[in-house]
Amino acid sequence: MNVNTEVNRAMGWSIVLSVLMIVAGILAVIVPPASGIAVTILVGWLMAFSGAAHMVYAWRAYSGSGLFWETILGILCIAGGSYILLHPLAGLASLTIVLAAYLLLKSILEFILSFQLRPLSGSGWLLVDGIVTLILAVMIWRTWPTSTMWVVGTLVGISMLFSGVTRLMISLATRRVVGAFRGEVHEAAPDH
Repeated sequence: MNVNTEVNRAMGWSIVLSVLMIVAGILAVIVPPASGIAVTILVGWLMAFSGAAHMVYAWRAYSGSGLFWETILGILCIAGGSYILLHPLAGLASLTIVLAAYLLLKSILEFILSFQLRPLSGSGWLLVDGIVTLILAVMIWRTWPTSTMWVVGTLVGISMLFSGVTRLMISLATRRVVGAFRGEVHEAAPDH
């Protein structure tokens, strides 16, 4: 396979994944309680599986105090995940605060990345994504706990929507740059 085929394939997948992220964001905004509960249940399962992995790792890799602490960590993760799975509404309320902290950190990192990539085409979209994400984090802090049922689904959906648009704009900008580069290379190549 040549480089052009690989670049076209990578850009195509990037565009497809961006569009899927946009669609998922729209669906999450349309049905926020269902998407909020779905996210909470996913987190519960991930915590439970993480706890099981900690325990398996503890029994395989450690002995003595390492085994004890790794096993305790595994039990705590399983217990936390199980609690979230058994009480998804309480888990959703807790997850709402965790989401606010995550979005705050994400916005800071997007600001930094947008300024580091400033000369590149499409980097302004990272700044827009960072601003929108910061606004979402502040909205969560201000409305918690009264709006727990809609916050996670709606805000995650909006964040996914803007992230998808951002990635799509960057992918399309990359496609234009690669196309322009190919045109210049084609014009410079001697005809046989």
